[in-house]
Amino acid sequence: MLKKRLIAVLILREGQVVQSVRFKHTNVIHYDAVHAMEAFNKWAVDEIVMLNVSRSADSRAGFAEAVERVSQHCFVPLAAGGWIGDEDYATRLLRSGADKLVLNTALAERPELVTALSRRYGRQCIVASMDVKRDETGAARIAVDRGQRLLDEDPVAWARRAVALGAGEILFNSVDHDGARRGYDLATLGELCRAVDVPVIAFGGVFGWDHLVQGVEAGASAVAAANIFHYTEQSTRKAKSHLARAGVPVRREGCELPSGRNP
Repeated sequence: MLKKRLIAVLILREGQVVQSVRFKHTNVIHYDAVHAMEAFNKWAVDEIVMLNVSRSADSRAGFAEAVERVSQHCFVPLAAGGWIGDEDYATRLLRSGADKLVLNTALAERPELVTALSRRYGRQCIVASMDVKRDETGAARIAVDRGQRLLDEDPVAWARRAVALGAGEILFNSVDHDGARRGYDLATLGELCRAVDVPVIAFGGVFGWDHLVQGVEAGASAVAAANIFHYTEQSTRKAKSHLARAGVPVRREGCELPSGRNP
């Protein structure tokens, strides 16, 4: 049985790790991304995602430098995204130590870039980041530009389009659930998992370890969180152990279980 992955997300604004609440990033958690990441190496996380949510494209160089510094201390796969608008910058992030590229607004504005990068580096390198927000009618719609612009696009159709363009994985987040402490948007998550044949990462809204289990039960291949991991001691180890106790197949490394239990 394939193992389910536990992913920690570092959200960076102007080089600082920030808390995200409905895509507003006001509280600084760590002034240095390396310090935030070091604990995850020891606490059983399977992958790390770094997202640049700065409001200006001028942040790209500083973010690439942060990726390089983090990658020098990172012992798990590292994905990076934010302001990827051309092949040169995508290549720079990979040369800085990223293993995967996370693309969001490019799916709407430069779909040919997604395909070009997929062909150049392989489908496994491309993560399609999908931010979903409910409109005034309650319908789920795609949000781009760091959640600021709502498109009249259905999430399921958008996910299938992303896969057709060359994405090998989908990172699903809900603007409405982000930082709201009520778990993932399970309804939309389940629809996406049933609609595509690539792994789907659930993200946005985790406040308890049961929320991770719910994400797996909805069909996610990996479960991710950001805020909660920064405020709980040995957080990812506790999360991994909880998943294992719930019967979710996870990597054993760093997982604390009662005797006789095997993840």
